Amino acid sequence: MDFRFDIILDYLPLLMKGTLWTIGISILSILMGSVLGLAVGLSKMSPRGYLRWPASMYVNFFRGTPLLVQILLVHFGVVPLFLGTTNAIIASIVALSLNSAGYMAEIFRAGIQSIDKGQTEAAHSLGMTHFQTMKSVILPQAIKRMIPPFGNEFIVLIKDSSLFAVIAAPELMYWSNAMRSQYFKVWEPYLTAALIYFILTYSLSKLLSYIERRV
Repeated sequence: MDFRFDIILDYLPLLMKGTLWTIGISILSILMGSVLGLAVGLSKMSPRGYLRWPASMYVNFFRGTPLLVQILLVHFGVVPLFLGTTNAIIASIVALSLNSAGYMAEIFRAGIQSIDKGQTEAAHSLGMTHFQTMKSVILPQAIKRMIPPFGNEFIVLIKDSSLFAVIAAPELMYWSNAMRSQYFKVWEPYLTAALIYFILTYSLSKLLSYIERRV
């Protein structure tokens, strides 16, 4: 096997550009997914059926269907419906955010329900409203317990972002495929991409372990 480092060096600027897009898309998606996931998770725990049932359907749909299908639906269906044309970057962020929200909703639900009910009763006995109790008593405790699954979800998002190559979003796998197409080489582009993904996820896992110990 003739392993050529020169073509890796030729494509390195583009691979780094793709890596930045991968990181950016993942960060925006986890932030938007967390906000939406919190709303869905709280709705799923609501005693009101008109909130609980749609939230449950949302979670079941996005957790029960392949992310690739969701990407194609958003890219070719949802985004043109609102913008009049396709946009790979917007479609990537929207699809990954919606998918992440389905998983984040369950993380928030499990974290909140893990807090002893006595905490809520004590807060209500002090005259706190449900919103005040959730904001000042329940969520601060629950978030500490949600750090490990939250970190795992972020790592999964980084790896799942590789699927956006199918809609030509200029992330890491897109440029790896471009390198393969130009030089008809397999090991150089995909081993390089695998190494970059490993560095990203390994660094993130170490950072999250440090944060978890500090908290």
